[in-house]
Amino acid sequence: MFARIREDLMCVFDRDPAARSVFEVLTTYPGYHALLAHRISHRLWLWKLRWLSRWLSTLARWLTGVEIHPGACIGRRFFIDHGMGVVIGETAEIGDDCTLYHGVTLGGTSWKKGKRHPTLGDNVVVGAGAKVLGPITIGTNGRIGSNAVVVKDVPANATVVGIPGHIVKVVSTKDHEKRKAFAEKIGFDAYGTSHGDMPDPVANAVNSMLDHIHAMDSKMETMCQALKSLGSEIADLSLPDLGPCKIQTADEPEPIDDGDMSEEEPHSDQEPPRSKS
Repeated sequence: MFARIREDLMCVFDRDPAARSVFEVLTTYPGYHALLAHRISHRLWLWKLRWLSRWLSTLARWLTGVEIHPGACIGRRFFIDHGMGVVIGETAEIGDDCTLYHGVTLGGTSWKKGKRHPTLGDNVVVGAGAKVLGPITIGTNGRIGSNAVVVKDVPANATVVGIPGHIVKVVSTKDHEKRKAFAEKIGFDAYGTSHGDMPDPVANAVNSMLDHIHAMDSKMETMCQALKSLGSEIADLSLPDLGPCKIQTADEPEPIDDGDMSEEEPHSDQEPPRSKS
């Protein structure tokens, strides 16, 4: 147990650039304090000292703001950054090298006894405020975006965002190794993904369809011109202009009309002056 406690301590320096010394982590990191208390309370739980283990976990919740049921199984080198508001249920299982941020819930969706909390594979990162609910499995190297609500299984190497959770990216093991090597080169990526890994899935899908429609429209025009050149008579139909057909994101400013208002022509509904009879 003491070897695991030391591993939990040293992994903080790998995942939090703000960590400066062992003394600082031991005295100021509530996530580490909560994990340390869980290691002890979980051992008491296995020894059938259920009330004592629950009392210790409740005390740790008061002191750290992190609630971990003593029955939860947590692997090696587990890290909770910031910690406040994290809830981990009784039947949750967490693999090695996982990272959770503040506000994460690994909760259940049933009142029945038995397995009712999530299982996280190795090297899973769950972003701030995310809710992973039910007896589902998050595959190895999974990434859960901030504030996502996940209620279905997630395959290995997948990135999930949104409410409900949508898989927006699945990388191969080879690509994941490249990402990991690059992350080590530039420093730990706080929420487990690089810029651009978590686009809006709805906007991405609609933009892809609109691009496809534009491509089809261009092909149809080319075909019509080719048929006309061969002597075919094709009626000209006026189609409405679709414009740029792009979903505007929050990063794009609204278009600004900078036309000269002074050149505006008079309204057509104004009556001309009448001549006197």
